[in-house]
Amino acid sequence: MLSTAESRYNQWVRDHYRFLLRSAWALTGSRALAEDVVQDCFTSAWRWRNQLRDASLARAWLFQIMRRHALRHLVPDQPLVYTEQAPDTVAPPSALDDQLDVVKALGRIAPIHREVLVLYYFDDMPTAQMAEALDIAPGTVLSRLARAREALKAALSPAPAASASVIPLRKAQK
Repeated sequence: MLSTAESRYNQWVRDHYRFLLRSAWALTGSRALAEDVVQDCFTSAWRWRNQLRDASLARAWLFQIMRRHALRHLVPDQPLVYTEQAPDTVAPPSALDDQLDVVKALGRIAPIHREVLVLYYFDDMPTAQMAEALDIAPGTVLSRLARAREALKAALSPAPAASASVIPLRKAQK
C-alpha cells in the first residue's frame, strides 16, 4: 500500500503531537502559545523532513525544532503564568494542588533547567536522547538535571524570596 505525503504527515502528527504539546506547554506556560509553537514546529519540520536522517531520532529532532520556536515566542523577562489545567489531568484535589505547585515552580526556574526536567520527568526521555534533542553532551544533561532539581526545590520552598522571581542558573558566589 502506497502512502501519500498527507497520510505520512498525519501519522507523524498523531505520533508526536501530545509529547510536543506537553513539552511546549511546560516551556511557555500557556496552552494557546504551546499550540501555536507546536503548529509552527510541525510546519518547519515537514518542510525540512529530508534533514532527518534517522527516523528513530524523530522525537528528539522535533523537540529541537519545537524548542527553538518556543524560545522565539518567549519574552525574556516575562514570568510564566499558568492559567489552564494540564492536558489529561484527572486527580484528587490535594494531588492536583501539588501538581499545580510544581507547574508554578517550573515557571520560576530558568528555561534550560525547565526543559531538562520536562523531558526527563514528564516525557520519560532517556538522557542520551535528551542530549541529542538539546544538542549538548550527555554529561551536561546530567549536570543540568542536578542543578534543575536544586532550582526546583528552591522554587518549591515556602521562602518568600524563592517565589518572587526566577531562580538563577547558579548559586550566588560569596
